[in-house]
Amino acid sequence: MRVIIQRVDYTEISINNMVHSSIRKGLLLLLGIEVADTQDDIDWLINKILHLRIFSDGDGLMNLSILDVQGDIMVVSQFTLFASTKKGTRPGFIRAAKPDFAKTIYQDFLDNIKSKCTLNIECGVFGVDMQLKLLNNGPVTIIIDTKNKE
Repeated sequence: MRVIIQRVDYTEISINNMVHSSIRKGLLLLLGIEVADTQDDIDWLINKILHLRIFSDGDGLMNLSILDVQGDIMVVSQFTLFASTKKGTRPGFIRAAKPDFAKTIYQDFLDNIKSKCTLNIECGVFGVDMQLKLLNNGPVTIIIDTKNKE
């Protein structure tokens, strides 16, 4: 499982030129699911995201988590996070999970993160073409891969 975390002042998702969902201050999570992902990956990643100290405290230091600031979270499935560009110029997606499996893991991720906090959690629609508007705050952008825990 791979996620790009962006600290945002707002995010808005539109589908067919209509606003589907939006959040204010919080985190945008672009979530990629691979064939080898398990419940352990979901649990580890949610714990890491909820406790990651990337919001500023009163001294301007990144010492606060999304739980501390009571921010919102937007989750968007994005299989392209597993693009392989090793050969040629057309990305390959061999490591990305097939849609049926990925949708199940995506829904499990949403259900689990909602059960572990009382924050406002919004999401996109799995497998649908979406347009995202966002204002990245900082900018702060962090990539986490559950198979490469650095």
